Amino acid sequence: MKKHFLLLVIILLSACKNEQEAKKEEVILWKPYNDSIEVAGNVDHENGRMQYKLIQSKVLDKNDVFTPLYEEVSKLTEAAYKEMLPMILEQDIFVIRNHIKEGRLAYENLVLFYLYRIYKYELNNETTLNTIIALNKDVVEQARELDRQNEKGIAAQMQHPIYGMPILLKDNINTLGMKTTAGSIALMDNEVEDSFIVQQLKKNGALILGKVNLSEWAYFLCSGCPVGYSAYGGQTLNPYGRRVFETGGSSSGSGTAVAANYAVAAVGTETSGSILSPSSQNSVVGLKPTIGLLSRSGIVPISSTLDTPGPMTKNVKDNAILLSAMFGYDESDPASVEDNFLGVLSAGLHPIPFSEMRLGAIKELMETDSIYQQTIEDLKEAGATIIEFTPPEFAMNGFLSILNIDMRNDLKAYIKEKTNPELVKITSIADAVIFNNADSLVRIPYGQALFEGILSDTTTTTELEEIKANLEKNGRIFFDTAMDKYKLDAVLSINNYHAGYAAVAKYPALTIPMGYKASGEPISLTFIGKQFSEAYLLRIGKSYEDNFHRRVMPKDYQN
Repeated sequence: MKKHFLLLVIILLSACKNEQEAKKEEVILWKPYNDSIEVAGNVDHENGRMQYKLIQSKVLDKNDVFTPLYEEVSKLTEAAYKEMLPMILEQDIFVIRNHIKEGRLAYENLVLFYLYRIYKYELNNETTLNTIIALNKDVVEQARELDRQNEKGIAAQMQHPIYGMPILLKDNINTLGMKTTAGSIALMDNEVEDSFIVQQLKKNGALILGKVNLSEWAYFLCSGCPVGYSAYGGQTLNPYGRRVFETGGSSSGSGTAVAANYAVAAVGTETSGSILSPSSQNSVVGLKPTIGLLSRSGIVPISSTLDTPGPMTKNVKDNAILLSAMFGYDESDPASVEDNFLGVLSAGLHPIPFSEMRLGAIKELMETDSIYQQTIEDLKEAGATIIEFTPPEFAMNGFLSILNIDMRNDLKAYIKEKTNPELVKITSIADAVIFNNADSLVRIPYGQALFEGILSDTTTTTELEEIKANLEKNGRIFFDTAMDKYKLDAVLSINNYHAGYAAVAKYPALTIPMGYKASGEPISLTFIGKQFSEAYLLRIGKSYEDNFHRRVMPKDYQN
């Protein structure tokens, strides 16, 4: 009798468990919607790249992204969220850390705050930016562990400021526990180990919150197609004007996520303009470092010659912190530099007086852009020495061949060394082209002209090396002519206008919000310096930011 009774109890408990699991499975957080009205609304957009064919991904089910953490996020009440709002929204890392130190915040609540915002805006079809394409299902528990260590007094005494800060990553950066897709359906099952920079972030205590959308294959797939679009993630949208303004790319999700305060900061990557462009378009601070300052190992490549990751943040102080948190010599990256660059971490705390600055203003921009012109006048009034100049002209002949041949070789090496052949079935660009053509409406709705161009490029190794050497030399002449003659600290540009020249010169560039056009579209001032001048650029940028305060949060994402 007792045995029968126990059996009955087990059956009932099992039934209850199954019922509870079924209820969990029944939670539908998101349903695909008819985006044809949105698409139709952009059919006559003045910018041809914004005449979208679709908004939503045809392959990504957002429930797979948001359901695993739903139970945790749903525990945070609206009242608790509102209480944290002034402590976290738009605040810099040092302010947030101080709230934690004083006991007003915990790491767990910090993570939940950002997750709450993500769920609030990304699961609403009228506010979604199509930015978040993966979340770290363990991030809340990881934050709790940091809180437990704090309570027990066993937390690391010497903490990097990034410790406990939730960070989002562009989805071409290898990350353990989350797929790394580069926005491509061909890589949608790509499970990998951590890239070198993610290892460094984790070593310094950062919490990886999730992955963000991007222009597919870092915007080197289709020609003239929408920036911020990927077949895996759909169309990323700009919080300052959904379907009104471009997001910039290819680090589109990194820019939109930071602008909307979905995390403390994000990491992007750039070959030519892919950090500067989305940072400018979303009114955030973005730094494209000198090639070699940060490792590229474990990042889906375009070009081993020009690629680099970089920080994208709401302010200069955080930019310096995130940059330094990724430092480290990587013997597997031939370009990696063995140096601690000690001045970078504190750069955001030590602005340079305007009276000590010598900056170059490009005459053509002075004549064609009124916001740039006014900003130059403002800098003069603040005490900076401004030299107007016209840079030497040179054609970027062969630039496309660098990207073509490098990607043909570098992607093949990445797939061979970093991916599992059971999960990733392509081995080359040629394979990817065939794969995409097999279901072109879903996989390449905007075509793959650039991939096809890679296959048809006949540049030889000797020719390629000559192109690289000539472009690097000419790129440096473009900036150095005025910088050396007038002893300039930096050249001032707009957005990503001179990103290509900085790319081939392998020079760093820092872009900071400069204001907004009459339409409301963001515009940024970009500081370009010589190799490894990041700390100095950040100090100049900090003075500019403190004095002018040009960033304003997108109004629809302030609550």
